Amino acid sequence: VRLVESGGGLVQPGGSLRLSCVASGLPRKFDEYVMSWYRQAPGKERELVAYNIGVSGKTRYADSVKDRFHISRDNPNNTSLQMNALRPEDTAVYYCGERHSRYKYDPDHWGQGAQVTVSS
Repeated sequence: VRLVESGGGLVQPGGSLRLSCVASGLPRKFDEYVMSWYRQAPGKERELVAYNIGVSGKTRYADSVKDRFHISRDNPNNTSLQMNALRPEDTAVYYCGERHSRYKYDPDHWGQGAQVTVSS
């Protein structure tokens, strides 16, 4: 299984970015997986940002990003994270994860990460 993130970069406060995660080598159908986004800021632990359960479509967001970020599955094997109204505290390395499950979201596999920097 391989997960590859893209779309990170530098953005001013209040701006937007869209991260993409392309999964390859999945042994089962894409909608059997829970796809998630996590982030890790310098000196902090990795934290859940959002996840999407393929079989039900259920999504969950961290309180800190609710109403600003949106997770979606755009086409087979691609998971996006639309990030709006970005704040300096959103600065982190963002990781895509996957787990073959109907409800568990902690990943079995991770991507390499994409740096997001929010600064003026």
